[in-house]
Amino acid sequence: MREIQVNKMYERLKRIIDCSFAGLGLLLLAPLMGLIALAVALDSPGGVFFAHERVGRYGRKFKVLKFRTMVQNAPRLGGAITAGHDPRITRVGRLLRATKLDELPQLWNVLKGEMSLVGPRPEVAKYVQLWDPHLREQVLSVRPGITGLTQIRYRHEETLLAQQPDPETYYREVLLPLKLQSDAEYVQRRTLLYDLYLILRTLFALFERSETAQTASQQK
Repeated sequence: MREIQVNKMYERLKRIIDCSFAGLGLLLLAPLMGLIALAVALDSPGGVFFAHERVGRYGRKFKVLKFRTMVQNAPRLGGAITAGHDPRITRVGRLLRATKLDELPQLWNVLKGEMSLVGPRPEVAKYVQLWDPHLREQVLSVRPGITGLTQIRYRHEETLLAQQPDPETYYREVLLPLKLQSDAEYVQRRTLLYDLYLILRTLFALFERSETAQTASQQK
C-alpha cells in the first residue's frame, strides 16, 4: 500500500514539474524557436514542423512534434530509420539534430500530457510490436520522455547506424532490444532525484563520448 501511495505522489509531483517547466520553457524559448523556424523555412521547401506518430502511455498513439530536419515528404523517400549520412537530412536539419534543438516543440507534447520531460524513448508502432511483451507492458506504463536514460545512452545512434551495411536489420536485431532494456531499467529506477540526474546528464551529453558503440560492441 505504501509503495502505491509513493508512486501516486511521484506521478503527481512529476506532472506538476512537467507542466511548470514545459510552460516556462515554451515562453522563454519562444524567440529561439522563432529563429529556428525561420531557418528551417529558408533552408528548404516544406512546413516548419514535422509530426510523427509514436506509441505513448498505455499504447495510445500520438504525434511527436519536431522541427523539420528532412526534405519534404521524407517518409515517402525512405524508412523510419535515419542514419547519419541520410541524404534526406537538410543542412539546417543536421545542426538541429546534432544539438537536439529539433526536439524543442515536444514541450507542447509535455503540456498536453502525451509526454514527460523525462521518460522512455517514444517508439514507432511497428517496432513496439517487436518488443518483449513483459518489458513492453513495463515501458508503456509511463509517459515517454523528451530525454531519459535511453536517449542519453544512444544519443549518437544515427552515427552508429551509418556504419552498418544494413541499418534496418541492425536496428531491429541489436539496437532495439538494447534500448528496450534501457527503458525498462529507467522505469524500475525512476524517482524525482533520478529524473533530475538524467536532466543534468542531458545538459552535458553534447560533450560526452557516446555510450552506444561501446554498449553495442559488448553485446556482440
